Amino acid sequence: MSRAVEPPEGRGVFTRAFQPKPSDIDENGHVNNVVYLGWAQDLAIAHWRARADPADQGAFAWVALRHEIDYRRALVLGEAALARTWVADRADGPRFERFVRIDGPDGGMCAQVRTVWVLIEKASGRPRRVPERMVERFAREDA
Repeated sequence: MSRAVEPPEGRGVFTRAFQPKPSDIDENGHVNNVVYLGWAQDLAIAHWRARADPADQGAFAWVALRHEIDYRRALVLGEAALARTWVADRADGPRFERFVRIDGPDGGMCAQVRTVWVLIEKASGRPRRVPERMVERFAREDA
C-alpha cells in the first residue's frame, strides 16, 4: 500500500480530528508511529459505534488481524490532524478491510493505515462471516 489511498466515489467516510498531546511526541520531535496506530483504532471504534446497529454492537466485536502503515509526513505538537476512514466494498468471510488516512493541517498525508479486521461473535468468541447488511451499512455514503 505505498501510494496514497482515497475513498472510492460514493463510499461512506467517517471523519474525526485529532490533536497530538505532548506525550504523543517522540524523541525525534514528531508524533510517534504507535500513536498513529492508536488513532486509527480509535477512529474505527468510533465509526463502529456511530454506524452499527445496536443489536450488532451487542452481538459482535472486531479484532485486528493485520495492520499495514505508511508514514509520509511528520506531524508535530500544535498541529491538528484530520483522520478519515472507510471500508472495503465487500468482506471476505469474517475478514473486512478498513482504510484510514491521517492528514496534517496542510492537507498533506501524514500516515495511512490498511487494517484487516475479523468479526467475532461475542457469545462464542468465534469468527463469523460479515453479513452483507453490515457491509452495506458501512460502505454506502447514504447509509
